[in-house]
Amino acid sequence: MIGALLAAVLGGMAGADLGMAELQQAYAAGRLSAEAVARAELARIAALDRAGPRLNSFIALDPTAIAQARQSDARRRRGQAGPLDGAPVAVKDNIEVAGGLPTTAGSLALAANFAAADATVVKRLRAAGAVILGKTNLSEWGNFRSTRAVSGWSAVGGLTRNPYALDRSACGSSSGSATAVAAGLAMVALGTETDGSIVCPAAAAGVVGLKPTLGLVPRTGVIPISPQQDTVGPIGRSVADVAAVLAVIAGSDPADPATQQADSRKADYLAALRPDALKGVRIGVLRGQVRGPPALDAVFDQALATLARAGAVLVPVDAPFRPRMEVLREAETAALRSEFRAAIGAYLAAAPPGVAVRDLKGLIAFDAASPRESALFGQEIFEAAAVAPAASAARENARRLAGPEGLDRMFERGRVSAIVAQTGAPAPVVDLVNGTAFLGSPSTLPAVAGYPHLTVPMGEVDGLPVGLSFIGPAWSDAQVLAYGFAFEQAAGVRLRPLFRPSVPPSPALAGVVDPR
Repeated sequence: MIGALLAAVLGGMAGADLGMAELQQAYAAGRLSAEAVARAELARIAALDRAGPRLNSFIALDPTAIAQARQSDARRRRGQAGPLDGAPVAVKDNIEVAGGLPTTAGSLALAANFAAADATVVKRLRAAGAVILGKTNLSEWGNFRSTRAVSGWSAVGGLTRNPYALDRSACGSSSGSATAVAAGLAMVALGTETDGSIVCPAAAAGVVGLKPTLGLVPRTGVIPISPQQDTVGPIGRSVADVAAVLAVIAGSDPADPATQQADSRKADYLAALRPDALKGVRIGVLRGQVRGPPALDAVFDQALATLARAGAVLVPVDAPFRPRMEVLREAETAALRSEFRAAIGAYLAAAPPGVAVRDLKGLIAFDAASPRESALFGQEIFEAAAVAPAASAARENARRLAGPEGLDRMFERGRVSAIVAQTGAPAPVVDLVNGTAFLGSPSTLPAVAGYPHLTVPMGEVDGLPVGLSFIGPAWSDAQVLAYGFAFEQAAGVRLRPLFRPSVPPSPALAGVVDPR
């Protein structure tokens, strides 16, 4: 039996569908060991990430992974297994992991950024028994360096490839985390999001991703963009796996004031998952956020029909008018630039002695002098942030437009508990000259407001996965997960990655460059 399960893990078919609950059952029954699973995952990483299609989802592997797995097996023998014991987990490389792995955010400037301690979320993963396999690749600096950045590319890790079509974007910035989960290289992964960086790559990789309510999950030990928008969130192959990880990492942290309410707001996320969770629930339907081929709208309509069959009451809702959204995006941009300069300056000032760069101006100088850093795109965002004025008014304006005058108004007028929308278009072809194409997303409103945003696979367009977004009010993470779970169970959508070199591009995906 052990040989068959290992073959499944390595083969990426049945193993890729193995969920957290099934894994824990296999461990408890003695059909599998954490060491066997860790060895199988590392072998699969060698075959698919380092060789074969060369997905480049991992920047670095943890040399202690097998030792961690053996410790997990020992805990289980003593009857001390935690909720995630023996689960192979990947961590985005802007989240600190102690033990000899630098935390780089994909930048060569942080090649010597060896953390003395784990980030709070990593400590919680370890306490729950997870096996940290390694650090995943990302869009360098969380995609906050250039307006023409290539999603999924970093100077340290190179280009993360989409496992469904190797010439398509893996999106970003949590590209490596989503790709690793989709390809069966890790059961679950941690990503981070400021605006779209969990939900976009998760949708492009055909997996589940959650951006939690701001303040539910600690950011201590995470390289920042903005404390007003940054969140850590789980990525998995199912809503249940994402809920299991959220249950472990959520909660207050004295070192992160934003999480003051987290303990009192935290829920039993797994217990909330019911197949009938949508029955009688009013769900807002938001259209017009994504430009894509007609087939994308057809898949969305099929998803809406599935929601209706599951008992949801569908209610059309309208997004804020375009001029108001443009004002929101301008305010968000101004706020993020100012907040980034202060946050990254504080982070670099406290970095280990081996890190030579100590502020944003030092980063700009480092990149300008590094051929690899400047090979594909510049650093216009860095340069603008270095001279950006204080933007507290812009932050308040952005938050008001996104929350009280944006999502809150949509929830109230439609009397809806959550809103669904297309997460994004099918992944565009990678463009190393102009940067990543951007065809719209519903991510900005929940990102700026600080509300939960879940993406769940809803189907495929030309062999590429597309996601369905569930957006709820602040602290409604359990409900949003429950709605996503009910849809997932009713739809039964899971597109397996085939690692094809390419798929024919849709005309709707050509020639649009991300303007942000």
